[in-house]
Amino acid sequence: MRIWLLARVHLGPVAVLFVLTLSACLLVAGLPRATQAAYDEALRRALSATPAVQADLTVAVESRSPEEDLHERAQFDSRDRLWREILPGELRPLVTGAGHMSAKTTLTPITGTGGKSYLNLGWLSDGERRVDWVRGRAPGAPATMRYEGKTIPVFEVGIVEEALREMGLGVGQTKMVGEHDYAAVTIVGAYRAKDPGDRYWSHNADLLHVSKIQPPGGLDFEKHITALTSDAGLTVLSGEGRNLTYRWVLPIATGAANALDVPGLRAAVAEFDRVVALQSNGTASPYHVETGLPKVLGDFLAALSTAQTVMYLVLGGLLAVALGVIVLAVQLLADRLDHALTLARARGGSLRQVAGAAAALTGLAVVPGALAGYALSYLVPGPVLPVVHVGPVIVVLAAVGFAAVRLALAHRRPLHERRDDVAAARPSAKRVTLEVLVVVLALVGAYLLRARGLSASAGQDPFLLVVPVALTAAAALITLRCYPYPLRLFVRVAARGRAAVAFLGLTRAARARSASVLPVLILLPALAVSVFAAVISDGIAGTQRLASWQQVGAPIRMISDIEIPATAIEQVRRTPGVAQVVPAQTGRVQVGYGAERAEAIAVDVAQWRSILGDAPVGLPSLPDGALVSPELRGRGTLELGWQSRLKLPTRGVIDSVPGFYATGKFLVVPLSVQIRPAVNTLLIKGDASDATLTELARLVPSATVESQERALLAIRDDPLTGTVRSTLVVVTVALAAYALLAVVLSLVVGAADRARAVSFLRTLGLSHRQAQRLTVLEILPMILFTALAGLGLGLGLPAALGPGVDLSSYAGDLPVGDYSLDLFLPSALTAGLAAVAVLGAYAHTAISRRLSLGAVLRVGDLT
Repeated sequence: MRIWLLARVHLGPVAVLFVLTLSACLLVAGLPRATQAAYDEALRRALSATPAVQADLTVAVESRSPEEDLHERAQFDSRDRLWREILPGELRPLVTGAGHMSAKTTLTPITGTGGKSYLNLGWLSDGERRVDWVRGRAPGAPATMRYEGKTIPVFEVGIVEEALREMGLGVGQTKMVGEHDYAAVTIVGAYRAKDPGDRYWSHNADLLHVSKIQPPGGLDFEKHITALTSDAGLTVLSGEGRNLTYRWVLPIATGAANALDVPGLRAAVAEFDRVVALQSNGTASPYHVETGLPKVLGDFLAALSTAQTVMYLVLGGLLAVALGVIVLAVQLLADRLDHALTLARARGGSLRQVAGAAAALTGLAVVPGALAGYALSYLVPGPVLPVVHVGPVIVVLAAVGFAAVRLALAHRRPLHERRDDVAAARPSAKRVTLEVLVVVLALVGAYLLRARGLSASAGQDPFLLVVPVALTAAAALITLRCYPYPLRLFVRVAARGRAAVAFLGLTRAARARSASVLPVLILLPALAVSVFAAVISDGIAGTQRLASWQQVGAPIRMISDIEIPATAIEQVRRTPGVAQVVPAQTGRVQVGYGAERAEAIAVDVAQWRSILGDAPVGLPSLPDGALVSPELRGRGTLELGWQSRLKLPTRGVIDSVPGFYATGKFLVVPLSVQIRPAVNTLLIKGDASDATLTELARLVPSATVESQERALLAIRDDPLTGTVRSTLVVVTVALAAYALLAVVLSLVVGAADRARAVSFLRTLGLSHRQAQRLTVLEILPMILFTALAGLGLGLGLPAALGPGVDLSSYAGDLPVGDYSLDLFLPSALTAGLAAVAVLGAYAHTAISRRLSLGAVLRVGDLT
C-alpha cells in the first residue's frame, strides 16, 4: 500500500501522533536525567557538609612499644603508598592525592593538675605550611634533661593562641607531662591557622581549639589541647608509656561522587577496612579504618530511596498516561484507516499487508517523534541512564504494536461487519471474579503496607511500587463497573419526563461502556497521580515551613556567646525594620544540688507568643513557674541553681521549645525570676531582609543572627528537595495536559458514530440545540465520574502508602503527615476536564451541522 499517500490524506492524526510521541519521549528520557543529576549534586553537597573527619578515610594504628614506633617521614610515606595501592576500585576515583599523616598522643596530663589539664603532643606531615607563627618561633629538635633521677626528653612545641588564654600557658614556659613516664614540653611559639575554615582542620581540631570535657558526675571541666612538634620531635616520640596513634588521612573528593555508586561505595569501605586489617602482621595493635562515610552514605541512601520511590510512582504514572494518550491517538488514526483497509481486504489484501500498512503508517509518525524527543532530552543536563534509551523504544513499540494488533483483529475476516448495539454484553463469571480479586488484593496490599512498613532490605521495596498500581487498577475497575448504575437511576427519572433529550443522552452514556474503557484508563491515573503529586508537594511545603519555625523559633533570632549589653539591645530596637524585641537568657542550670544539669531559657512567654503571630509553633502561657520537658515531669517544685537558687513550681510539660530544645532535659522560666538577667538572646519581629540581618550582626558582633525565612530557603535549597518538588510540579502539569488531550481525543475518536446517531435523530425532528445537549449528556457523565474517582484515589494515596513514603528528609527532618485536603488544584482539573468536554461537544455538533445528513448516514455503510 502507498504509505506516503495515506500519510498525506490523514495528515492531521499523523501530526497529532508525532507531537504526542515527541513530548512523551522527551519527558520519559529527560526527567530521569534531570533527577539523577540532582541526586548526584545532593550527594556532593551531603559530603561537603559533612566534617572531613567523618567523610574521609583514615587509616589508624596505635603504637604500644618501641618496636612499633615510626620515627621517620619515609616510614609514613611508604605506608601511605600501600594504603592507596590496596584501595578498592570503587573508591579510587574518590580519593585525591592530597592527604596528610599525623602522630598524636591523647590523655597526656600536665603533671600536678590532678587530671584537669592535658597537653598532648602532635606531629603533622604538613603542619608548617598550614600555620602562621604569631609569637616565638617554630619548634626545633628535642633535647634531654634529668628529672627525678631519670633522663627524660624535652620537646619543643608550638601551641595555638587560644590555648594561651584558655589554659594559662605562655611562650617560654616548660611543663612536665605524664604521671609515670614523664616528659618535658617547652612552648617556643604560638601559631594561628592560615585557613581555619579548611576541611583539613576537621581532622586536627585538637590542635586548633581547646576541648572542654565534663566527666560523668563531675562539676568541673577538663581542658585538652594538642601542641605541634617538629619532624625532629617525631624521632623521640614513642608509644611506650603514652597513648600514641598514627593516622594516614585519604581525603574524599566530593566533586567526583556519583549517587549511582553509593551502594557499591559502602561495600568498598568495608572491603578496604578488611584489607587494611590484613596488613597488621607483626604488630600488637591492628590497623583499622576510621571513617563515618558509611553512615553518611547510608543516611543519603535512605533519603534517596524515598525520592526514588516518589519519582518511580509519578514518572511511572506519567509514562502510563502518555502511552494511553498515544494509544488513543493511534486508535483515532486506525478509525480513519478503517474504510480504506476494509476495501483493501475485500479486494484480496492479506492480513499481513493490512497490519503492516497500519504499523508502517504509525511508525512513520512515531519514529521521527521519538527520535526528536530522544535528541532533545540530551539538552537536559545529567547522566545518561538506561531508561533514556529504553523509554523511547517502549513508546514506539507500544504505538506500532497496538496499531498492528488492533487492525489485524478488526480485519481478520474480509468485509467484517460490526454491530453498534447500544446494549452491552454481560461480563462472564470469570471476568467478574478476576476483577473482584484485583480489588481485594489492592485493598489487602494497602493494609499490609501500612501495617508492616518498608522492607529492611536494600534498594526499592517492590511492595511499595506494586500497591499504587494495584489501587489504580482497582479504582478503574470499580469506576467502569459501577458508574452505569447511578446513571440508570437518572435515566429512570428522565424517562418519566416529556423531554427525550435527557433520556437519550443519559441512556447512551450508561450503555456505551466498551467505547469508554480507554479514556477511563487514561483519565483516572492521570488525575490520581497529578492529585497525589499536588498533595505531596503541599504536604512537603507545609512541613518545611513548620521545620523552619522550629529551627529558629522567631522571625529573627540573635544568640550571643556572651551577655548582650543594654545599649546594644536599644540599638537593635531602633534599627529600621525591627518591630519588636523580646530579650531572653539561655544557659545550663543545675537541677537540685547534685550533678544533674538541664538546658533553660528565661523569657517573657507572653511577648514571645505575640511575635510568633500565626506561626505553626507556639508555647502555652506561663505567668509564673516553669514549663518542663517530659524527662523532668513529675518533679513538683524544681530547685534550680542559675545565678541564684530558684524554687519554681511546674506549670506544664512541653515536648520542645521552638528554636532551642527538642530532646533531653530542658525548661522555660519567666525572665522576671532572674535578679539581674544576663541577656544573651534576642527574639525579634521585623523585616528579615539581608540588609536588616547584616545591620543586626554589625550591632552585636559576638552574636549569630538567623531568620525563619533563611532557614526555610536553606531547607528548600537542598537538591533532593528541589528535585522532588520541581518534578512533582512538572508531572502535575504534564498529566493535566494529557488528561485534557485524552478528553479531546476521545471526542474525536467517537465523532463519526456520534454524528451518525445525531443525524438519525435529526431526521426525526431533533433540533441543533437539542443535539448539543444530547452530546454533552452522553460525554460528561463518564468524565465526571472518572474525575471524581481519580480525585478520591489521589487524595487517598498518601494515606494508603502510609509509612512507605517518608518525606522527612525534604522537610527539615520532620515527618510529613499533614496532607491537608486542599481541593483547589483537583477541583480546577476536574472543572477543566468538564469544560473541555462541554466545549468539545458543542464544537462537534457545530461541525456536524455543516454536513449533509445523507452524507453522514452513508459513512461506513457497506451493505
